[in-house]
Amino acid sequence: MMKVTFLNPPQTNSKYKFLGVVAPSLGIGYMAAVLEQYDIDVDVLDASALELTYDEIGEEILKRNSDVVSISALTPTIGVALDSADKIKQVKPDTVVVLGGYHPTFEFKSVLEEPSVDVVVRGEGEYTLLELVQAIENNMDLKNVQGLAFHDEDDGSLVLTPDRPIIEDLDELPFPAFHLFPMEKYKILNITTYVATIVTTRGCPMQCSFCSSAALHGHKLRRRSVGNVVDEVEMRLREQNIDTIAFMDDTFTLNKRFVYDFCDEIKRRNLKFWWGCTSRVDTLDEELLQAMKDAGCITIFIGVESADQQMLENMNKNITVSKTENAFRLARKVGIRTIASCVIGMPEDTRKSIKQTIEFVKKLNPNYALYSIATPYPGTRFYNETFKKNLITIKDWSKYTLINPVLETIDCSSKELRKLQKDAFIKFYLRPGYLARQVSSDGFILLKTIFGVARQLLSKQTNGNTDYNKTNVNKGK
Repeated sequence: MMKVTFLNPPQTNSKYKFLGVVAPSLGIGYMAAVLEQYDIDVDVLDASALELTYDEIGEEILKRNSDVVSISALTPTIGVALDSADKIKQVKPDTVVVLGGYHPTFEFKSVLEEPSVDVVVRGEGEYTLLELVQAIENNMDLKNVQGLAFHDEDDGSLVLTPDRPIIEDLDELPFPAFHLFPMEKYKILNITTYVATIVTTRGCPMQCSFCSSAALHGHKLRRRSVGNVVDEVEMRLREQNIDTIAFMDDTFTLNKRFVYDFCDEIKRRNLKFWWGCTSRVDTLDEELLQAMKDAGCITIFIGVESADQQMLENMNKNITVSKTENAFRLARKVGIRTIASCVIGMPEDTRKSIKQTIEFVKKLNPNYALYSIATPYPGTRFYNETFKKNLITIKDWSKYTLINPVLETIDCSSKELRKLQKDAFIKFYLRPGYLARQVSSDGFILLKTIFGVARQLLSKQTNGNTDYNKTNVNKGK
C-alpha cells in the first residue's frame, strides 16, 4: 500500500508568524480526508507548527517511509517548500515529490525546473492527487490524470494535462482530516488555544484585480449546504476544545439567504460558540448584522482597500466609499467588532491617496485595522499587468508577504511605502482614546498584538530567503 505524507513546510517568513498565529492548513486537511476515504495510508507533517529543521523533516520522512510527499506552497513559502523537497530527495531519492497550492499552480514551469520536484498538482487538489497516487501505485500513465504538470521521462518535455473541472458539489467532500494534525501546537498570539477554521464556499464572482483565491478556484461561487456546514460546526465543537470558529470564505455574506438560514440553524440546534467571518460592505445591512450577532458573530473582517474612489475602480472592487462608511456604522450600532483591511501601494496610488486612506480608516473607527502592501501574486490580473509593465522591483518570492513593497507607485519608492505603512499602524493603534477603549474590552491580547505589529514594522525588513534566485519572478517567463 502506498504511504502518502502531506508536508506543510516551515513558515519562517509568514506574514502571520510575528503575531504568533499558527493554524492548520484547510487544503491539506481536505486532501488528506479524501485519500483516507479511499483507504490510502496518509499522514500529515506540519513542519511549521512543529518548528522542524530541514534535517528533522528528512528524518521524519525516513521514519514514516513515505512513498509520496505532497508539499503545499504559497508564493512567499515556495523557497522553503523547495528546500524541503531537496532534503527529502537527499534522504530518500525514490520518493515522489509533489508540489501543489497557489504558487505551483501558476508557476509550474519554474517549479518543475527544480530537480527535486517530480509533479505539480494544478488547481483544486483533492481528486487530482487521489488519481495521481492511484496511477503511481498501479504504474499507470500520468498523462491520463487531469490537472497535472510534469516532465516526460523519455524526452524531458513539459507535459501539461487538461485542466480538472472544479468540484461542483462541495457537500461531497469529507470534513478536513484534522485528527492527523498536531492540534495542540496551533495558537493565536502565542497563546496555545485553538480557534477552528471552516470554509463554506469556493470561488468568487467578484472581479478584484489582486485576488489570488478567485484565480485558483474560479469566479463561479460554489456553496456548501447549510446543513453540511452546521454539521461540521457541531462536530468540531464536540470533538475539539474550542469556543470560536473563523469562517475563511472570500465573502461569507455574499448570499444573504444562506447567512439567515445558517444563523437560524445554529439557534435551532442550540449551538453556543463565537464566530467571525469576512464580508464586503455592499452585502451588509442592519437586519443581517443583527441576525448574525444573535447567532454568536463577534467579528467581521471587511475589505476597505482605499478611501479613493478612483483607486477602488482601478482595483475592480465595485464598492463606494459611502457604502464603506455605512457598513462600519451599522456594525458599530449592532455591536459587532470590525477589522478594516486596506491595501496601499497599488501602482496608481499616491502619497495623497494613501494618506487619505489612513485618515479614512481612523474615521471609520473599526476595532482593528490592517494595512497590507499591494502584492502582485501569480495568477492574478494585478500580477499580469505589473509584470507586463515591468513595475516589479523585487524578484525574491520570499518577500511577497504583504509587508515588503515589491513594486513602486507613481510617486512613492519602496522605502516610502514602507514608512507610510509604519505610520498607518502607529497612527491607528497608538491613539490614547483607542488604547483605552480596546484594552478595556480585549485586555492584554490587544497589547500583544500591537507589540507584535510594532516589532515587525520597526525591523528593517521581514525575514525571508534571499538566496532563492532559482525561484525568482523572472523564471519560466
